[in-house]
This record gives sequence, structure tokens and C-alpha cells, in this order.
Amino acid sequence: MSQLLTVNDKRTKYCGQFRESDVGSRACVMGWVQRARDLGSLIFIDLRDRTGIVQLAFDDNTAREVFDLAFSVRSEFVLCAKGVVRERSSVNDTIPTGHVEIAVDELKILSASQTPPFEIVENSNVKPELRLKHRYLDLRRPDLQQHIIDRAKITRIAREYFADQGFIDIETPNLIAPTPEGARDYLVPSRVHHGKFYALPQSPQLYKQLLMLSGFDRYIQIARCFRDEDLRADRQPEFTQIDLEMSFVTQDDVISVTEGFLKKVFKEFKGIDLELPLLRMTYDEAMNRFGSDKPDLRFGFELTDLSSVLSGCGFKVFAGAIENGGSVRGINIKGGAKFSRKEIDSLTEFVKSYKAKGLAWYKNNAGEVSSSYAKFLTDEENAAVVNTLGIEEGDLALIVADKNKVVFDSLGALRCEVAKRMGLLDPNDYKLLWVTEFPLFEYDEDDGRYYAKHHPFTMPFAEDIEYLTSDPGRVRSIAYDIVINGTEAGGGSIRIHDGEIQNKMFEALGFTPEEAHAKFGFLLEAFKYGTPPHGGLAFGLDRLVTLLLGLEDIRDVIAFPKVQNASELMTKCPSLPDPKALSELAIAVIETEDEE
Repeated sequence: MSQLLTVNDKRTKYCGQFRESDVGSRACVMGWVQRARDLGSLIFIDLRDRTGIVQLAFDDNTAREVFDLAFSVRSEFVLCAKGVVRERSSVNDTIPTGHVEIAVDELKILSASQTPPFEIVENSNVKPELRLKHRYLDLRRPDLQQHIIDRAKITRIAREYFADQGFIDIETPNLIAPTPEGARDYLVPSRVHHGKFYALPQSPQLYKQLLMLSGFDRYIQIARCFRDEDLRADRQPEFTQIDLEMSFVTQDDVISVTEGFLKKVFKEFKGIDLELPLLRMTYDEAMNRFGSDKPDLRFGFELTDLSSVLSGCGFKVFAGAIENGGSVRGINIKGGAKFSRKEIDSLTEFVKSYKAKGLAWYKNNAGEVSSSYAKFLTDEENAAVVNTLGIEEGDLALIVADKNKVVFDSLGALRCEVAKRMGLLDPNDYKLLWVTEFPLFEYDEDDGRYYAKHHPFTMPFAEDIEYLTSDPGRVRSIAYDIVINGTEAGGGSIRIHDGEIQNKMFEALGFTPEEAHAKFGFLLEAFKYGTPPHGGLAFGLDRLVTLLLGLEDIRDVIAFPKVQNASELMTKCPSLPDPKALSELAIAVIETEDEE
């Protein structure tokens, strides 16, 4: 039977805090049993809390009732133990408390435990589905607990830094009006207003702009955001942003204050001194060199345009791509000649997932040349490709010919995939840069229309405003992303603060004046009353913590994450509400064929 704590049961230290300096002192500890070892006349129990483990000792000097109680203890029992700290006879240098133990003279079992479905150990290889089903047990693992504790440290650093910079912490609503663009909204039905819905915010974007109009000047919020989109390793349906906005600023001002935060968090959390200012690269340069607007700079394998040397060649795959307005580009994998034909074939399948029709290759292995395309080109054309790519002995060239978007997407992903397979992605080698001058719009061929590259409130370059409606594809935006090791850790922009420009933006996106007014009338109305120039940025806190910890999956830094289909295995949500609740909302649930 479980025992209760009394007023005299006060923890003196956490388990992981005991050291040799504590020898001779009386201690009271509480925690979970990691392991119990019965050696006959000796019993040792490793007691665990969020700080670590301390050894409890029971021997011939222990009272019989205490010894017998210790004998009944099993893994994950919750204990309260009191005794005197003494030196261990058998030192364990692998843990900080390994030189001491507590000779227990009082013991309480606060809670018994069934045998857990998996062992509570670091770096567990148990299936993720089982761990997430019992997330409350999974969170007891020391490594996962440390991730959550580290996340709290990084959040604290953010709050302290921005407070010191004069930012005001302001909460914005979580029940807002649905807005178009971006990902799908999560909708919340209203009980009071039948047939009408709130939306959960994809970001606090409009509210923080209105706070600038309200005169608060510098806003900060650790904001919860929600997007109904397909999941991946660095994406969850609900996530957290370090969200900020500033008035009377230029792009350089926002970047400067952001770099100050990065310098502080890298120094305090990682012990790394970032050199400021960080590298900046335009969107066009990033795409041309790396095939991505979030380039990973930890390795080379930059893209090279081969179109000029292959234009008009006899190989239709290359020549046809160029004639149709696309390009032929390649990457030179230094030392890549060791890749087998089977491995190259797997890379070919990899780029096909990015809509590439195939992958041409050229390999120089110890002077022995092999290629998938060389026989279709003249000697001069082959020599031009070799010289342009800088292919040397031991190198492997990988080439894609297609529309520019396909070429960039496939080679941009391919260079990272090859680097991963070659073991070149050191998570502790941090390469940061700003990517700037993004296109304001991106064109969707399937829909036959333009969409905002970031969001509809991003300010275009002054000299490009005249092309908003006549030639949207050439308009650049004053937008900027902070990229860390090939991951977009945050992004922002200078915002539109002029109602006329905002109306032109809506027109370019295909909104009629009536639609724009219906969706954003409150914003356009607010612009009539004196709006300061303003801009801001939002960090993905989950992503930032994941990067700083050198992890691959943001689920490892979120206490209760969702799985791939946006469900939570532990509580089995989402679930069907009570019929009475649906009736009050005037909502009927219609089963689909898949559900049936």
C-alpha cells in the first residue's frame, strides 16, 4: 500500500546533486526506481529524478522493516528515502554522484508501479508508436527530459534578451477570423453563432501588425500556432514561434536585433561565439549555387550551369530541356567515384521524387571513365562538361536537365542526400546565413495563378511596385530568412503599411475589392489612421531547439507531439464529440466511404 508524505518529509536535494562534499550530512530524496539490486545481505537501489541518479544502500546496519521494504521495491516505484550520505566503496565514475551513496534508515513507498511496457533508458530503440502511446513514461527518459529542459532554457534566453532590447510581451487571440492563403486553417465552431467558425491562428501576423499601428513599437510573444498541413520531421500541426515585430525599422534593423539574439543563445547554450554580421545571400544566388532557398553550407557540391556548353548538342535530353526554357545543371561530388552503379541508381530514384525524369552521370574512377551520356555527345562537348564541372580523378558528376524548378528542387535535395550518405553532415558544425530578396509571388501551374511567396502583407521593393499587377513574377520582396545548416529556422519581412499598396497586392493575388474587404476590411480600415513602417520575424522555436541540440526530429523537443496523421496516440485525439455537444453546435457528422 502506498504511503503518504508528512510535513517532516522535505527533500533536501535532487538525486543528481549529491557530491563528496555532502558526505556526513543527512539527506531526504524522492524519485523513481531506475534499478534495484538484491545481493543478499546488501540491497542497492538507483533512485532517479530529472537531475540524475543517486544510489541508495541497505545493509546489515539497516533496520529489518526498512530492509524488507527495500526488498519489495521494483523498477519505477516512487520512493521517499532518508539517510546519511557516505562514500561509496565501489566508485562509479560514469555518473556525477558516483562517489557517494545514501545509507537509508527511513523508506516510504509513495507509489507502486506495474512493469512498464518498455525500459526507461536513454536512447531507447523501442518503436516510436509504443513510446508515444505511453508518452508519460517516455518523458521519464533522461535524454528526452534533458531536451525539454533545454527547450525551457532557450525560451528563457529569448525572453530575457528581447526584454532587455525593449520588447513588450503581448498575447494575441487564439480564436480568430479564418483567412485565406497559406496552409489550411483549423476551424472551431461557435456555439453562440450557429454556422459560424473561428480559426486557430497560423501565426499572429495581422495582430502584431495592428499592435505596431497601436503604438507599442516593439512586440514579442512566445506564440502557439496551428496549421492543418501534411506533417514531416520538422513540422507539427501545432507549434511554437518566437514572434517579434518592430516599428520604424528597415530590414537591417530587424536583422541586427535578430543576430544579437542568435549570438546570445549560441554563446549561453552552446558556448559558441558567432561572428557578426552573418553571411547574406540573395534568393537568386542561393538557387543558382545550391538549388535551394535554405542552402546547407557545411559542404560543397554547388550547382554549375551547363546550358551554355550543351545548347544545340546532339543529346535530346539536354538540348530539349534548354530549348523549352529550362536548363542543364550538374554537381561535382569530390571523391564520389567510389559510389557503385547500384548507389547511383538509387540516387536516380531519389531525384525522381522531385519530378526529375532521370539523372545523368559521369565518373572518373582512378582514370577509368564511365558515363550514362558521354556516347551521345561529341568529344568537344564531353571535354567542355568535364572542364566546366572541374571533374578530376575520383570525382562523380550528377546532372539533371529539365525545367528550372525541377532542376533546382532535385539537385538541391540531391546534394544534401549525397552529403548525408558520405557522412558530411556534422550537427555541431553550424553554418548560418540570411537569404534575402525573395520573389514576392510564386506561380502555381496547376491553379494558373500567383500566390504570395511568404504572405500577402510583405512589402515589395519600391522599384518593383509598378509591376505588382502587370508582371507579378518579376517583383521582389523585402523578405529575409535565417537559415541554419540547411533548415529555415526563422523568417520575416518588412510589411506593407500603405493601404493603396496593400490593395494592389490583393488584386495581384486575384481578390476582388469585395473579397479583400470581406477578409481584411479591418486591416484596410486601420491603415487609414496613421500606420508606422514596420517589420518583424518569427523563429520556429521547435526547429531552433532541434538544431541547437543536434537532433533530427522536432518531436524529440515537444512534450506531447502528434504523429504523421496529426493524431496523438496517447489520448487518441482527435475523437468524435458527444452527440449533445454536436447538437448544441448545430453540426452533423457525415461519414465518408473511407470511414465506413
